[in-house]
Amino acid sequence: MEKFRNPVEVNKSIIVGSKTPVIIAGPCAAESYELCKEVGMEMKQISEQLNFQYIFKSSFDKANRTSVQSYRGPGLDEGIKLFEKLKGELDLSILTDVHESGQCNRVAEVVDVLQIPAFLCRQTDLLIAAGKTGKTVNVKRGQFMAPEDMQYGVTKVKSTGNEKVFLTERGATFGYNNLVVDYRALPIMRQYAPVIFDVTHSVQMPGAAGGSSGGKREFAPYLARAAAAVGVDGFFIETHPDPAKAKSDGPNMIPLGEMKEFLKMILEYFRVELGR
Repeated sequence: MEKFRNPVEVNKSIIVGSKTPVIIAGPCAAESYELCKEVGMEMKQISEQLNFQYIFKSSFDKANRTSVQSYRGPGLDEGIKLFEKLKGELDLSILTDVHESGQCNRVAEVVDVLQIPAFLCRQTDLLIAAGKTGKTVNVKRGQFMAPEDMQYGVTKVKSTGNEKVFLTERGATFGYNNLVVDYRALPIMRQYAPVIFDVTHSVQMPGAAGGSSGGKREFAPYLARAAAAVGVDGFFIETHPDPAKAKSDGPNMIPLGEMKEFLKMILEYFRVELGR
């Protein structure tokens, strides 16, 4: 089983699928500019020190929250302004989710990567609209999808003439309120596109916290090391200075103050796989 051999060039600074791993990291929701700036500055510095390629991630709208009363984010207009300011001040590459076809062109004016949420990975119109922007597209594997079937999402994006697409693994539904990672999915999907491993959503417990999702971040190091050893092209890790106060996905996020050591650990296992 061979891995995909065509790296995806996001921009002049980021190539997904090169020998240098990509880190996609940031707070789950763009709660404020100050929070995003703090995380972006710290993660950029850590990534430069450890020789990772860094893409900042946050969401302007968490459209699939469990409860209608849960915090969703600043919305499209304010989110675009936030990302534009962040990019200008910190010179960051940025990834964010799109949930509707009509959002794609507007978001593509500012960000470098349009992310298709896992629940929407089969939505043909959304995948095609994202592909038509010409920007890089990250398709997250649906918790209900066989890894082999992710090739069709890749094909939908590429049908627009846009070859810049990669995939993200984030665990599969295992009964109620639980996810499990099948590591066979990594080499299977890597046949179709570069693959990122989503560390923190893989330890999420969807809807398990009484109207919101729970999570068990204590398992994140084990899953991350396993993915690095199996072989991936990068890692998706949501982080926050104080996850207990985060407005979305706090239970599974890695504290910002622990990220440097967390990435050092991943790097050791990544180098083992790279040296095979």
